[in-house]
Amino acid sequence: MIFFSDFDGTLTTDGELTRDFFEILDHIKKHDKELIIVSGRSLSWGHFLLTHFPLNTCIMEGGGVIVHRDHRGEIVEEPLVGQSELDRLTKFTNGLKGKFPHVPLSADSFGRLSDRAIEFHLMDESWIDEVMKYMDQEKINYSKSNVHINFWCGEISKYLGVKHFLEKYRPELKQSDCWFFGDAPNDQSMFELFHNSVGVSNIKHCLDRLDHKPRIILDGDENIGPKGVLNHMKSLQKI
Repeated sequence: MIFFSDFDGTLTTDGELTRDFFEILDHIKKHDKELIIVSGRSLSWGHFLLTHFPLNTCIMEGGGVIVHRDHRGEIVEEPLVGQSELDRLTKFTNGLKGKFPHVPLSADSFGRLSDRAIEFHLMDESWIDEVMKYMDQEKINYSKSNVHINFWCGEISKYLGVKHFLEKYRPELKQSDCWFFGDAPNDQSMFELFHNSVGVSNIKHCLDRLDHKPRIILDGDENIGPKGVLNHMKSLQKI
């Protein structure tokens, strides 16, 4: 069994890694399972997660790149979009900065490969609308997470990233053997297409904005973020 999980708001609490996160890692190790973080954060964050925690694979940038350890233990990057789309993204980003110099790119944008991110919480609502209209005009894909507006070129989603990973690296596994935990609109591709999808209880702040909801929605303060992930993992061990 593999547990896939979003990072911000799902494995973190108020932006921090708490004891619950480390209890999840202990639970995974004890039961000989695997945790793969599927996040909108940058490729550089994927490197950080692999080098600081007992993880072998992360799917970063909303599904745009897989970063994993190979059989030698070396960290390998695998972008899931072609070079032409990466070049188009770079060109658009330069144009965006020229047209909207006041728009704050995320601090980790320098470490991104297949997408870029905007710190929308630092922007006026009118700025956000203008930028989104410009992205629509230029046929640029985008989505909002808890912290960023991520934008990219080509076909990228968390579901496509997970699907590619399973087909290439775990062909013996069925999707029914896997679970996904999330809490935000950028998790919707997983909620729509992944049967074993779980929303931790703090997802309720955005449920009315979701076109596709998780099959299971946890409830109560005891199931916020990583607490909910840990509780649900433990409940599965009892089945």
